[in-house]
Amino acid sequence: MPCRYVIDKQRRLVSTTASGHVTFAEAKAHQDQLVNDPDFDPSFNQLLDASEVTVADLSSQQLRVLATRQFFSAEARRALVASQPLMFGLGRMMQAYHEIARGKAQMHVFYDRSEAMRWLGLQNDASSTNKE
Repeated sequence: MPCRYVIDKQRRLVSTTASGHVTFAEAKAHQDQLVNDPDFDPSFNQLLDASEVTVADLSSQQLRVLATRQFFSAEARRALVASQPLMFGLGRMMQAYHEIARGKAQMHVFYDRSEAMRWLGLQNDASSTNKE
């Protein structure tokens, strides 16, 4: 599966990794699985690493749907890491949709994972159990 996640309760962080060819159905299924996970807390921050995505088969309308689903709290920070300019641009589009829906941006897009971790207030990226 191109989307998997780890919930680190101690660090109050959801680490999501996307790779390969990602479709809207897969991304939405990932969100659904996450929100239904008993370990999920909407106040946790999220690190979404899309640096290994090769194809994002998502329309602008589908990006809007994914970005505006409000299962994280308004205070939760969400950082997206993208290594390719196309993914960075899609991330910025998601950030814009997020800002329109929420008014205040708690989502930012980064090329560098360590910069994203610093913005989230974290120094390293230890993780616990993968969920796919």
